Amino acid sequence: MQEIVAEDGCQAFTLTISFNDSQAGNFIDWGVRADMANAPNVWAINLEVNQSNSQDRFRTFQLPVAGGSAEAVYYFVYNRRLGAQKCYESPSSSPKIRFAVWAPNAKSVSVVFGKASGYIADNDTGIDTSKQAIALSKTVDGTWESAPQENFAAYTGVPYMFKIENAQGKYVYRTDIHSRWQLGRGNRNPATATWDGDPDTLDGTVSCSVVIDQDVVRSEFEPTTEPPAVIGNGTFWTTELTPNVTVPSSIDDLIIYELHLGSLGFGRGTPGTLADATALLDHLSDLGVSAVELLPVSEFTGDLGWGYGDTHHFVVESSAGGRDKYKHFVRECHRRGIAVIQDVVYNHFDGDALRAEWQFDSDAPEDNIYYWYEGKSSNYPKPDGGYLNNGSTGYTPRFSDEQVRQLFISSAVQFIEEFHVDGLRVDLTQAIHRDNTLNANGWGISSANLFGQKFLREWSRTLRMLRPTVMLIAEDHTDWDAVTKMPNVGGLGFDSTWFAAFYHSLIGDSDMAGGAARLLRQAGLGDNSPLGMAAFAGQLWQSQFSKVVYHESHDEAGNAGGTMRTSKVAVNDAVLFGSTRDYAEARSRLAFGLSVLSAGTPMFFMGEEIVAQKLYKYNNVATSKEDLLGERNGHGKNMFRFYQDLIRLRRTNAAVRSRFIDILHAYDPTRVIAFTRRRGTTDVLIVANFSDQPYSDGYIIQVDSSRLPPGTWQETFNSDAAVYGGNNLGNFGAAIPVEGGRIQMRLPANGFLVLQRR
Repeated sequence: MQEIVAEDGCQAFTLTISFNDSQAGNFIDWGVRADMANAPNVWAINLEVNQSNSQDRFRTFQLPVAGGSAEAVYYFVYNRRLGAQKCYESPSSSPKIRFAVWAPNAKSVSVVFGKASGYIADNDTGIDTSKQAIALSKTVDGTWESAPQENFAAYTGVPYMFKIENAQGKYVYRTDIHSRWQLGRGNRNPATATWDGDPDTLDGTVSCSVVIDQDVVRSEFEPTTEPPAVIGNGTFWTTELTPNVTVPSSIDDLIIYELHLGSLGFGRGTPGTLADATALLDHLSDLGVSAVELLPVSEFTGDLGWGYGDTHHFVVESSAGGRDKYKHFVRECHRRGIAVIQDVVYNHFDGDALRAEWQFDSDAPEDNIYYWYEGKSSNYPKPDGGYLNNGSTGYTPRFSDEQVRQLFISSAVQFIEEFHVDGLRVDLTQAIHRDNTLNANGWGISSANLFGQKFLREWSRTLRMLRPTVMLIAEDHTDWDAVTKMPNVGGLGFDSTWFAAFYHSLIGDSDMAGGAARLLRQAGLGDNSPLGMAAFAGQLWQSQFSKVVYHESHDEAGNAGGTMRTSKVAVNDAVLFGSTRDYAEARSRLAFGLSVLSAGTPMFFMGEEIVAQKLYKYNNVATSKEDLLGERNGHGKNMFRFYQDLIRLRRTNAAVRSRFIDILHAYDPTRVIAFTRRRGTTDVLIVANFSDQPYSDGYIIQVDSSRLPPGTWQETFNSDAAVYGGNNLGNFGAAIPVEGGRIQMRLPANGFLVLQRR
């Protein structure tokens, strides 16, 4: 095939093939193979046939009439296809602009331009009449396109919306789902609340979209000139890496710090921003984490929410700082050797998506193009009966439509390619591939599950073709082994899954813990009765199977009923003072230790490193902020030191980073568990005690000698050390012999030891 520069300025390939006229009208299946930088002769069609039960990957084309010609086009992704995009008459010409939108049910579509306030009301108020509307024409696949408009630069920074005559003949204003910037930076929807006309208070989900130049970035995080100085993306990223500082690219090398931007900015009543996150990076570097996982940053309703449910998947929330500051943040992370994992949400759209996805070009439920609707609305007593639920907080997207799947795939490609993030964590994937049910009666809809699986295969396959080292994490609680298998063997293509069962067994404050061991919650009651150590041992052993383990996450701090921060669970929500705080911190150290020293990829939620205590919920973010930087040098300094040292141990010890784990001992009455980690000739033994009483005279573990190698073992880490605020009970570096699988050691209360064979 011949390489060309396409009309959108991107790399493309073309080929002309002649067929015999006798084949006119026939359908042919076709595809493309490509030589990639990492692998030759790769099948380059990543989208599957649009049938629920097929995983074939080819395109179908009908040959034209005799003597005629026709064109078949395959877009690898839609990043430059829809929205307000540059276009070129020739590679050397100045860019023009073309507007395009998918609206298959619309009767007419035009682009109208807004005033500086950034809002166009349903009665046309807010339109900038000095700028002429642009009519769009419908193409064969339901996409509407404008003719190229002169001078792209003249449109840069201009607010716009699509004015759509929908299927019912009603004119509605809709945002650009593929926009890169929404003008609103606040939480006011003028259609439902009083608004002062200021973009700073306007909700971006209903505001005008804004034309931007995707090929440049502001050179300064906080611009000092007007207009701001910009540089090309390529130039910007040339200073991304620091010599001799490696950014992790393997799940096994990660220690993840989960971060919610809005929860930063201690002392302010306004949400935290990317500026606050960037200012926190020295703290994270000191802590030693190797990755930061951001809660969703795509445009969502309001300015304080979790972000789980988005309206504009290509837009970085304006109130957080927007796309350019996001790039600066990622670059600063990489300069410190910190990988960036971005949370993304595909199982539902924002619940308040009017002007975005909801009824985009038709009032009819069955033609609500971004949402799955089963059958006709006339088949149900209530019109909403045909929508699908999936266990998330909104209806299921229409994964049966390639346009919807491409929306999410292309957004992910933007994060990986344009924003340089290192991995993605997908929210509640089981809602996509397993849990789809009919709103009318709860019946399962298998075709929706199959199309959800198809989407996830296409998504992971595309990302891995572009960047083989991309790290993909699923929040999946199904234990379905296909989640972490590659698509070429029918899997969904993820590297790892969140391990909520580990959390419920280790911590157990959530109402969803059910019959789990709930070690910390039970220990917090203070009665020293037997604990479910053997039950927890099963979860600990499973951590080796591609799991992200955690003792605290945003869900377990902010969503599920009954949840508290770890330090409060540890003492049954008592006030942390005096000996009560000592118990809280000791048990919290123990919980973190069992997570970090497991065979999974460890993660923890922001604030754990300084003994966070405040009730933290998705709807009280403003009042639950913790003084991260202040507490690390104050009451939380001992815990911060502990986190630093244990993280350093995890990162530097090959055995602890391995997937090998053997549970040697788990005894409920004594509340003790012991397990080994191994890689090559390095053997590590971890012994943890949830009892309020130390074993000062020595605790004996006896196992088969093949499981605990003989020799001299030495204590290399003690969570009860005085520098962490502990009682300093341990073995003080003494050589501890192991013979015949027997070991005896002093064991602190509510603590753990790490021993290594010498």
